Amino acid sequence: MHNFDLKNKTAVITGGAQGFGLDIAKKFLSSGAKVNIWDIDKTQLKKAIKSVNNSNLSFNVVDVTNFKNVEKTVKKITKNSKIDILVNSAGITGPTTQLWNYKINDWKKIIEINLNGTFHCCKSIVPFMIKNKYGRIVNIASVSGKDGNANASAYSSSKAGVLGLTKSLGKELAKYNIAVNAITPAGAKTRILNQMTKKHVKQMLSKVPRGRFLELNELSSMVCWLSSEENSFSTAAVFDISGGRSTY
Repeated sequence: MHNFDLKNKTAVITGGAQGFGLDIAKKFLSSGAKVNIWDIDKTQLKKAIKSVNNSNLSFNVVDVTNFKNVEKTVKKITKNSKIDILVNSAGITGPTTQLWNYKINDWKKIIEINLNGTFHCCKSIVPFMIKNKYGRIVNIASVSGKDGNANASAYSSSKAGVLGLTKSLGKELAKYNIAVNAITPAGAKTRILNQMTKKHVKQMLSKVPRGRFLELNELSSMVCWLSSEENSFSTAAVFDISGGRSTY
């Protein structure tokens, strides 16, 4: 499988202890990068470090909804290192129910993690990228941010917000040699599916012309290209990886 040249690059990946985030970390490591994974779950982070067993992989326990926590961690990292790549992968789906039945706290939690967490990480890291005149940011959104999934209004809204953020920030940073792009995957067999009802998962899969779930390595390969110097032009864009469900 093709690896991109990420030698001498340092990446931060949120939600990096499992699922998309951890698979992206493995792909980055095999491409020569140093990777710092962030997650709120310290136990899961330690398991990830042990399973990967690579000296270029490190971790920080970070709550992306807490801006001061994010800012403090970024300052700690940048004392001794650059941050060349940021992948915002932390996210939750939340309950599957109609909008009018949504609990206020559930709605706020999803927006805080999925959208505000992405904002906090970008706000903290972008100034260092501008200073270094280089950066690659990849935001993991969702096909639901384009289409809107019934009974997932909070998740769909949060991911639509991530798409808007990506397009705005990408335009703002284009002159600094910093690319900002988003990926909109369809469902994949990660732990996030456990947060959904079986009926909802079945409905999701029925919308995919390919007739299967996304494989983790398929997403991580796309992220790797977007995070590399080979992506020298595309920015403020949304890259679909939904098996034909959405093609715009």
